[in-house]
Amino acid sequence: MSQKILVVDDEESIRLLYQEEFEDEGYSVKAAASAEEALEIVPVFHPDLVIMDIKMPGMSGVEALIKIKEMDRSIPVILCSAYGEYKQDFATWASDAYVVKSSNLDELKKHVRSILSHETPS
Repeated sequence: MSQKILVVDDEESIRLLYQEEFEDEGYSVKAAASAEEALEIVPVFHPDLVIMDIKMPGMSGVEALIKIKEMDRSIPVILCSAYGEYKQDFATWASDAYVVKSSNLDELKKHVRSILSHETPS
């Protein structure tokens, strides 16, 4: 059975890109357009990993990260942002990785592989 990834981003183009890229790598991917939607999906889908945008309308990715960890501490969460300054935000430290968005998905894929295989990224 393939590992399950939940992609959370308010930008449809990013959701589709991530979904296509990770499905091509053999993962089962579900997408949510908001943090609120993600919080409804998590208890039903039981993702092995969540990739979440930080800056979204309504609830932020950081707020959702805290709620997901309250639901199930074992679910790894990768926070993604177009803004590097969030890396200094103490609340983002609860995430398993922090990736600055880029059209090149190599760094994100490296973190996904290392987290899901339980290795430390190089």
